[in-house]
Amino acid sequence: MRMIFMGTPEFAVPCLQSLLDAGHEICAVYTQPDKPKGRGYALTPPPVKVLAEQNGLRVLQPKTLRTPEAAQEIRDLCPACIVVVAYGKILPKEILEIPRYGCINVHASLLPKYRGAAPIQWAVINGEPVSGVTTMYMAEGLDTGDMLLKAETEIGPEETAGELHDRLSQMGAKLIVETMDAVQNGTVQRTPQGDADTSYASMLTKELGNVDWSKPAEDIHNLVRGLSPWPVAFTQFHGKRLKIHRSRVAPGFGGAAGSVQACKDCFIVACGGQSALELQEVQYEGGKRMKGKDFLCGHRLDQGGTLG
Repeated sequence: MRMIFMGTPEFAVPCLQSLLDAGHEICAVYTQPDKPKGRGYALTPPPVKVLAEQNGLRVLQPKTLRTPEAAQEIRDLCPACIVVVAYGKILPKEILEIPRYGCINVHASLLPKYRGAAPIQWAVINGEPVSGVTTMYMAEGLDTGDMLLKAETEIGPEETAGELHDRLSQMGAKLIVETMDAVQNGTVQRTPQGDADTSYASMLTKELGNVDWSKPAEDIHNLVRGLSPWPVAFTQFHGKRLKIHRSRVAPGFGGAAGSVQACKDCFIVACGGQSALELQEVQYEGGKRMKGKDFLCGHRLDQGGTLG
């Protein structure tokens, strides 16, 4: 099928590759403009652009799609379908109505739960046992269109959002090909989302990572997992920020919330409800990421001292 692909981050790369492997004609790839990154602030292309150029595809990076010129450009490309995967821009109604087979989105949640910008992270933060990907026809609302196909997977108790992200991106790549096959064959079925069981996954902020040690260890552990690899959960130690990259609920410990517990070779912190958390991998402000026990070897940490 002749189509336009719209996507930007690493999550969208496997979907573009799978559509190419399946023999679909990608007449153009839309992605976000290059952005400055790194210490030198060099302009860096989005991952989708890199793959597109490797395959000789036409790449377009408009700052906005809300102009008559942008809509006309898409009409001139004559796509039968537009596939959108984590593009980062909302498509206006005028563009949604252009392709004969509509605009199809790959969303990293089991809709209608976790509509919005950060569905993977919020599923982990909220301790969900399962997640998945959903393909859907796009509508004017935010992730509100009719659902097409779903794929479900369990979330591991120690799995981070970054690890789940990588698995879901591969699942999405398989699901979009299955969806396009069904669309072409005329066998695809649309299921309205309705308003029941909906939830919204708002964008992440760095402030979200500030650990409240009065909460149960399980909740803090989920926060640590959900904010890995970005923006990362953190606490305060001797007036400086201490990032927490990995953790584990530590049964058998208790004490005042935020207090460091006596344990050989383990960085244990008491949490609310007489629970405790082991900080397995941490990173002190200005330092390198290291194991919690190695951090204890290099820093004076009084037993019974309090973090936060």
